[in-house]
Amino acid sequence: QVQLVESGGGLVQAGGSLRLSCAASGRSFSSYAMGWFRQAPGKEREFVADISWSGGSTYYADSVKGRFTISRDNAKNTVYLQMNSLKPEDTAVYYCAARGGRWYPSQQEYLYDYWGQGTQVTVSS
Repeated sequence: QVQLVESGGGLVQAGGSLRLSCAASGRSFSSYAMGWFRQAPGKEREFVADISWSGGSTYYADSVKGRFTISRDNAKNTVYLQMNSLKPEDTAVYYCAARGGRWYPSQQEYLYDYWGQGTQVTVSS
């Protein structure tokens, strides 16, 4: 079992930045690829970014590429999402998730075994 707890959400003006954190506990964090997803009001949850177990490979949704950066610190059992140049359309609940097995770029939710409870990000115009 892996427990995931997100933090760092909040209210920010358009153009601003936030850094989300996801702290993991339980089974070996470094053996899992980690992802971030988000769900806006009235919309389905969508992929944002993910990162391989080593941190050497990353993959982003087109909507956030060049603005968001995913990273991880395996010594701290934590994955981060640095969000810059935020837009009102980035407003959503952001979730982190963990998946085992070989990493490859994918946006598929079904690959993920464990999910956090989410943290709210609100971007005002």
